[in-house]
Order: sequence, then structure tokens, then C-alpha cells
Amino acid sequence: MKTRWTSIFLIAFICGASLQAQTSQITGIAHIAYRAADLDKEIAFFQKLGFEQAFANISPEGKVAESFIKVNDHQFIEVYPPGAASEQMGWMHVCYESADLNALYSTLAAHALTPSPARKAGAGNLLTVLKDPEGRVTEFTQYMPGSRHTLGQGKHLGEHRVSDLMTGFELPVPDLETARKFYVSGLGFESREDRNGLRITAPGAPDMRIQIRASAAGAQPATIFRVADVAAATKQLQAAGLTVTQKRNRITVTDPDGNAFAFVAPPTQ
Repeated sequence: MKTRWTSIFLIAFICGASLQAQTSQITGIAHIAYRAADLDKEIAFFQKLGFEQAFANISPEGKVAESFIKVNDHQFIEVYPPGAASEQMGWMHVCYESADLNALYSTLAAHALTPSPARKAGAGNLLTVLKDPEGRVTEFTQYMPGSRHTLGQGKHLGEHRVSDLMTGFELPVPDLETARKFYVSGLGFESREDRNGLRITAPGAPDMRIQIRASAAGAQPATIFRVADVAAATKQLQAAGLTVTQKRNRITVTDPDGNAFAFVAPPTQ
């Protein structure tokens, strides 16, 4: 019996150590992607937030196929133009940054997930992809020397950015328990229940906060940014011609397609 329990504790210790290593390999959110009905209008919207386009991918026809809007040196918002009628508009996917993508790939695969083989993407960074329980793409990237993101460090940091940190997102899902298994057992994040559903965090990304809530009629994803002063952020956004809604320490604006972008101040101590 003693040997049996020793084996159980050893397995639990190994699994716990594996999950801890996994979460430390994810260092934050690299980008969140949107598909816009009008790419020019969407870029202009982000410019009102003080964000600049760092670079763009151009199609063989000479049109912008993807715009990279810069939040800070490690975080971007990717914006795509309309595609096929079957392609989802609005919030598309999230991409997490990893300090060691090959190691992360191994731990994801070890936790019954099926990430694609790590490869070098068009901008020059390593990338691996898998699907969440609802079939949405989830990406993981490692910024590499010489990539377009790395070469642009220190550039395109708008002087009047309303925020310099994208902290996370809110995502409605049909089943909270399935989502918990994906984020905790699969990705190695931590979760706790709150009145809005699940609050997801990761030890390797202390600033990251993800809110997973049960789907409801009209519920849409939202991208969340941190601001130091809600009143100052409100004044700046209104001066840019945007309609601002406020609830306690959180303000929200919407883009031309109705997608929500929230700006939250840390609670006072």
C-alpha cells in the first residue's frame, strides 16, 4: 500500500511540475486578431486609440492582406480584410507569446492537445496552432531575431496611446467546464470561479487576465486593456470622437463593426 501511494504522489508531482513548466513557457498575449468589414476604417479606429500600424502584409494584387497594429513591443492587434463568406467576422483568435516554443509544443502535445508542428511564419517568428473546444484557432508564437516584430522594437509606439498593455479578453463559451479543461488541463493556466464565470490567469504572465463566461444572447468577445486613469482615458477617447460607456473602473468603446474594446484601471488599494 505504501508503495502504491508513493507512486500516486510521484505521478501527481510530475504532472504538477509539467504544468508549472508549461505556464512559465507562456509569457503573455502576443496578439488578438480581428476580421474587419472595412480595413481602412478599422485602422482609423485604432489610430483614434493612439495605436499605430507597425507594418502590413501586401497581397500579390497590391492590397493589404493583414495589418499589424502595435500596442507595445510584444503585443499587437492583427486586422484582416473580409474574406470568404464562410470566414468569421470580428474577433478571430488569440496568440500567446512563448519564450521557448519548441518546449511549449512538447508540453501541449503531452497534455492531449494537437498543436501543429512549430514553423517559421511569414513575419519571421516561430508559430504553432491548435483549436479550442469551439473550433477557434489558438496560436502560440516565439519572437525571433530578425523578424519584422523584433526589428521594429522601439518603433511605432504612439505617443498618445490610450493604453500600453493589452491584459486579456472576455470570451463567451457554451460550456464552462469544457473551457476549464482546455485552459487548465490543456494549456496549464489557473482558474477560479467568479460571478461572471471563470477567471483565467497564468503564473508565467502575471498581468494576463482572461474572463470566460457562459454564452448568452448577443454576447460577444471583448479585448481588455489597462489604463492608469479611467477619467483621463475617457476624456482622450471622447476627444477622438468615440462614444464611451463606463461601469465603475471600466470604460468601453466599439469599433466600426461593433466589437468591444474595454479599458480598465487597477483597483485602488
